Amino acid sequence: MVKVILHVYHVTKCEPGQTSNTVMKVNRMFKDIMGIGGIFHSAVQVYGDVEWSFGFGKSGSGVFRSPAGKNSEYTHYERIVLGETDISKNEVNHILVELISEWPAATYDLLARNCNHFCNELCGRLGVPKPPGWINRFANAGHAATKTVVNTSSWVNSRSSVWDGVR
Repeated sequence: MVKVILHVYHVTKCEPGQTSNTVMKVNRMFKDIMGIGGIFHSAVQVYGDVEWSFGFGKSGSGVFRSPAGKNSEYTHYERIVLGETDISKNEVNHILVELISEWPAATYDLLARNCNHFCNELCGRLGVPKPPGWINRFANAGHAATKTVVNTSSWVNSRSSVWDGVR
């Protein structure tokens, strides 16, 4: 059995102790004070001192690795032990090879297919609990709102002929 650890980061790059960053202030208010979520990057650590995550790119896989808890693009926020997996290191490597091909960088979407969605998928395959909902709550809410606007716009446009006679 090996621990599966989630590393959570503020989606910002700043020096430790710096508090003037807007994203960090939003996260502190909405996560730390209100307990509902924020704007976070996440990565999964299993077997070794590296973490695995997903990000945008024009080509290739969006799956990448960084030193555990030390991704230089973000400010580390929290380390969460999600549980233990009994999947062997070789099986984990096989899962990662599959994910590398299934998660092309060009498919990244800030709201619908981001690093947090990737971590949910990886954790599911590792047989451990998925990351807490607050980590991706803002993206999920934004995605739901976007879908509602698109669906409403489509519905209104499909009925425009009904409204043409009213004008």
